Amino acid sequence: MIYPFWDVPFSYGILMAVIAVLHVFVSHFAIGGGLFLVVTEHRARRAGDTATLEFLQKLSKMFALVSLVFGALTGVGIWFIIGLLNPTATEALIHNFVWGWAIEWTFFVVEITAAIIYYYGWQRLSARDHLIVGWIYFIAAWLSLFIINGIVAFMLTPGQWLVTGNFWDGFFNPTYWSQLVLRTGICVMLAGLYALLVAARYEASDFKARTVRYSVRWGLIGLAVVAVSLAWYWRTIPAEITGKALQVMPASIKAFHVNSWLLLALAGALAVSWLLARRLPVVLAVVLLALGLAWFGAFEQFRESVRKPFVVTGYIYGNGVPVAKAKAYQQAGLLTQIAYTTGDDGADLFRHSCRSCHTLTGSRPLRPAFDGTDRAFIAAIVRGAHLLKGNMPPFPGTAAEADKIAGYLYERIDHTPIRDGTRAYEVRCGKCHVVGAASDKSKTFTGLSAEDLSGMLDAADSLGEGMPAYTGDAEERAALISYLQQLGKQAKP
Repeated sequence: MIYPFWDVPFSYGILMAVIAVLHVFVSHFAIGGGLFLVVTEHRARRAGDTATLEFLQKLSKMFALVSLVFGALTGVGIWFIIGLLNPTATEALIHNFVWGWAIEWTFFVVEITAAIIYYYGWQRLSARDHLIVGWIYFIAAWLSLFIINGIVAFMLTPGQWLVTGNFWDGFFNPTYWSQLVLRTGICVMLAGLYALLVAARYEASDFKARTVRYSVRWGLIGLAVVAVSLAWYWRTIPAEITGKALQVMPASIKAFHVNSWLLLALAGALAVSWLLARRLPVVLAVVLLALGLAWFGAFEQFRESVRKPFVVTGYIYGNGVPVAKAKAYQQAGLLTQIAYTTGDDGADLFRHSCRSCHTLTGSRPLRPAFDGTDRAFIAAIVRGAHLLKGNMPPFPGTAAEADKIAGYLYERIDHTPIRDGTRAYEVRCGKCHVVGAASDKSKTFTGLSAEDLSGMLDAADSLGEGMPAYTGDAEERAALISYLQQLGKQAKP
């Protein structure tokens, strides 16, 4: 709250995803590619295989450009973006893991230096020295992953750190080892995928067939490690997190399922590459990389979204409010915690409590969620945000501040009255009670008359914690009652 707010017209999640997914896709190749280069060079030198050594020189050029240039730029981009999007969480990660970051940056310097020497040393270093530099690169790169993995895993599963505050409790957290093995497998898999792209550019020959199949083996070995460790990773996530996701976070679970299907697609594409080894087309190699990128996107979406409503589970909410201070904020008011204000209280409250996840009309838009409703209903939803589907944090302000956000949103929504029963249910009820889900209440409407349902709407705010009063007009009420009766008739006994 002590930072000015960076307001952009598009989703923070999309902005972060584009930069972060591309960065991790490249950074994992930077590790696996280093291992691929040095292991394959060792094999080639022992066999006197000059053709493979020439191939490795071409691969190392791509390796240097992608990992050193693009990887470094996107790495800086991530720090820039997270510092703007969630400065509170960024500050917490730096303060709690300052020595971890310092060690990682040391490994990174060694890694970059070794990569440059390795690339320019093909004709300048002896075979022995060149291999030594290659191993130095890989070891430094993997140790960099060893450190970063602890910090990244901490955000989802801080474990005993929440009680002890001990560095090692936070670092070696419940998902540390499963995620380390998973990411190591990803590195090996991506090494094979990137090598296939270079090999695919060769003319059909025995050398191409041999190189493609060798690269496919790397891809399949990495894929096997990923498949096994992904299941292990799921089991190491605390049951209260996965259980909550299964109940109210379908997008997170869908991303995990998509992730599994993409693994099968990758396995199939690698098998086809093996069969077409002699004449592997570049387009198939590109498809493999695209599948790898899509897989990474699905995995990162799951990992980032499953910890909602937190950015650091149990410690900081997604909107940057520390869990320990949430009740104090609700009593004193969120506005008292915002150091840089614009003079528009509604806008400032919306930005600091909602904008980290929601936009007005873009990603996770609020305008269509409230079109046709009224200020009182919007304010009630804001106050009960933590009870809605999607696992949202509690509103970190007072009731009066919730009304100010409601006013801000009400001025920006469509005020055309709702006349469709399905739409009325979606807006008034569907934010909690999803038809066909665990929260479905359709059975309770079976056999009820229009008068019974009207009385239920009159008493809506007393039927359950956080339920808003029904504030729709007479025509909307009639349409909603008709729809509720249809749900009651369709409900399975």
